[in-house]
Amino acid sequence: MINVYLDDVRPCPQGFVVARSASDCLLLLSECEVNVLSLDFELGFGEPNGLTVVHGMIAGGHYPREVYVHSSSKLGREFMVRDLRAAEPVGVVIHDGPMPDHVLDAIAASKDETQQDG
Repeated sequence: MINVYLDDVRPCPQGFVVARSASDCLLLLSECEVNVLSLDFELGFGEPNGLTVVHGMIAGGHYPREVYVHSSSKLGREFMVRDLRAAEPVGVVIHDGPMPDHVLDAIAASKDETQQDG
């Protein structure tokens, strides 16, 4: 199981696989079991945005266990959270905002433990 961080410019947090485009993110969601997904809205001028990912998840039924929307775009974040919640994906926890430090720390620590065990 992986954690995915969708963002075109921000550094990827420890314990996550980075997706720099909507298509990369949708590919990871379709091919991997995703635990935590953190979404940005703006992914570069003229590029599909985070709402494209949300609509792709809904259409394909490929959901992570938990979604955070870390975008600084207030309107983009609002649209992504609204559409995800309207889809009512069973068992998916949807957060309107970025991951808190305790979540980032726990994911980084679990990644460190996995590397030590392997």
